[in-house]
Amino acid sequence: MLREGSLVSSSFSARPGAVGDPPQHYGNPLGEQKALANGEAIVDLSDRAAITITGPDRLTWLDSLTSQSVAKLAPGESAETLLLDPSGRLEQAIRLVDDGETAWLLVDATEGPTLAAWLDRMRFMLRVEVADRTADFATIGTLGSPDLPAVVTWHDPWLDGPGHTYAASRPDAPWTYSEVLVTRDADLSAFPAAGSLALEALRIAAWRPRLVTEGDEKSIPHELDWLRSAVHLSKGCYRGQETVAKVHNLGHPPRRLVMLHLDGSDGVHAAAGSPVLVGDAEVGRVTSAALHFELGPIALAIVKRNVDPAAELVVRVDEIRIAAAQEVIVPTDAGASANVPRLPRLGAVRR
Repeated sequence: MLREGSLVSSSFSARPGAVGDPPQHYGNPLGEQKALANGEAIVDLSDRAAITITGPDRLTWLDSLTSQSVAKLAPGESAETLLLDPSGRLEQAIRLVDDGETAWLLVDATEGPTLAAWLDRMRFMLRVEVADRTADFATIGTLGSPDLPAVVTWHDPWLDGPGHTYAASRPDAPWTYSEVLVTRDADLSAFPAAGSLALEALRIAAWRPRLVTEGDEKSIPHELDWLRSAVHLSKGCYRGQETVAKVHNLGHPPRRLVMLHLDGSDGVHAAAGSPVLVGDAEVGRVTSAALHFELGPIALAIVKRNVDPAAELVVRVDEIRIAAAQEVIVPTDAGASANVPRLPRLGAVRR
């Protein structure tokens, strides 16, 4: 079933108890989380976009445009790469897998047409062809290995990514996430389903950023610890590379990603956009929030870099203040990895 502005799988939205289109849940969000975490369910992500690039220059071309080193990506190997603006701010987050003949780019639905149009304009004389295949293929999310009729499968490199992570520890949550591309007429009725709310809760617990939730017009990769999976620090030039190198080697990101464990005793739930406060001063905003089947109310938030990790935080929802315990993802001293000694100013007196 196709609907203007979205592409949805009618086989999922017609299932018993389905709420939303694609479904957010099927009547038991917490139970669906557990099944999804155990690899026993799949998630309908058919509102996401799929773009293909064919031609012999496809990987070297993508390598020159984006943040990850993908020129030698082997058939079946998964990668994540970012398209940045000239100032190093996030424009696109691309999940990439190549099958030996075609590069498959998986992105959120709102980003698909924009990315396809931009890539088409950047072809010049290179041997590449760009096509938006969203109408032909649907994305399915899973944390297991179901025997789906896959066209291609992308495995998330987030936890064991090839890049640099600022986090001093790993999230205490499983994240063996994959996205499977299937034809839109594929029969998936035999596979148990979980809703998108279940996937969101597990994603938050794994500290996994998404562009459409954690990103804004000011975001740079360092703030979200995205260097770990989507940025190669020693590859050749690409748009935004100067900012990536400068912040990582010499500076600090102005903001940082944190996970919040929220007090649920009032029965009030935080939402994206809820202010994060220290005392009465706003220091950040919630970007994603969920009720986790083991951890309870949790959220991801972007806060100012210099917020003390030991500070008592609260999240304000209307006039209610919800206590929030901060779990550090990006530390306050992230960046400045070159450890360049600070030179004294000319004429300064040494003490």
